[in-house]
Amino acid sequence: MSPNQPAPNLLSWASEIDEGAIMQAARTARLPFVSGHVALMPDAHVGIGATVGSVIPTEGAVIPAAVGVDIGCGMVATETDLTAADLPDTLAALMPMVEHRIPAGVGKGHADPSMDRALSELGLPHTDLSPRLAKKVSDQFGTLGSGNHFVEVCLDERDRVWTVLHSGSRGIGNQLATMHIVDAKKLMKQQAIGLEDPDLAYLVQSTPEFTAYIEDMLWAQRYAMASRARMDKVLINALFRVVGKGRRVRTINCHHNFSQQETHYGKSLWITRKGAIKADTGDEGVIPGSMGTRSYIVRGRGNPESYNSCSHGAGRRMSRTKAKRELSAASLTEAMRGRTWNANRAAALVDEHPEAYKSIDQVMADQKDLVEVQHTLRQIFNYKG
Repeated sequence: MSPNQPAPNLLSWASEIDEGAIMQAARTARLPFVSGHVALMPDAHVGIGATVGSVIPTEGAVIPAAVGVDIGCGMVATETDLTAADLPDTLAALMPMVEHRIPAGVGKGHADPSMDRALSELGLPHTDLSPRLAKKVSDQFGTLGSGNHFVEVCLDERDRVWTVLHSGSRGIGNQLATMHIVDAKKLMKQQAIGLEDPDLAYLVQSTPEFTAYIEDMLWAQRYAMASRARMDKVLINALFRVVGKGRRVRTINCHHNFSQQETHYGKSLWITRKGAIKADTGDEGVIPGSMGTRSYIVRGRGNPESYNSCSHGAGRRMSRTKAKRELSAASLTEAMRGRTWNANRAAALVDEHPEAYKSIDQVMADQKDLVEVQHTLRQIFNYKG
């Protein structure tokens, strides 16, 4: 799909987008340090401060709330040499193993001495941490989290077995982000800088606050990447134990809530992808659908108009509150028919109902100029945070 321009300094690839998301993205695009247009991905929807599914190019400043509180959130997917014929009749035996080895939920953590080396290589963030937060760094490393974070086993169009996992920087990323967002808002107030939305508070390059945020953000992104890699290893080992064999073929680990310096249109810019993945020429990425639908393994086309980016998923059509009010556990159970999943928690997972999300097939059709599809995955096992 060719991008359209719903407002000045906006390019949108979304065939389905509400007016609130466009208005929100337009507020971001009007900031004086935004260098060029803001790109809206096909899954774009209203977020806090900046629009989820937006790519924001900035020069000389960054917006902490645009990166968000789950710094480095993203996906990891592993292709195995297993096929559907290798699998047992049911993956029910995998569920308790995953629940035990990859703890999920708000605040959940676990002590695992085998992770000491990975953690020591990461070190600690720029900001001095309290003993409680320092403990959270180690306890929550290799844990899933809550919300729409998940573990899946899937089959592609060849019936090849894949694992897919969605997670971020957990409690420490949230704490660091929240602290810097508060600091940015305080600076705006002290300097009497008026903003259309207080959550667009920014930090200016060459200031101590900017330097502190960048160092903490980049650390949290490394933490999230390493934590996903750890869970991927645990998940693969559990799957191979259940099946009795298996070999890893390749792994794709990518962020979709992050910022980094890149060169676009001849300028060195901070490119903030809030709910978007990097899709430069040849970049491999993972784009999940919702529960009960398909996911995609993609290769980037390097479209300069999107700042070499693409969508990070299906994108919400309903808020969590609206989904809980209008959708039912019974219809979710029907949508998940034929899969191994947390069926006993159906009532608690209604806000993750496929109908609460946009059509992932339409999202993929909207971004044919951003990515090419390598593989289409269908779920056979789903474990939600």
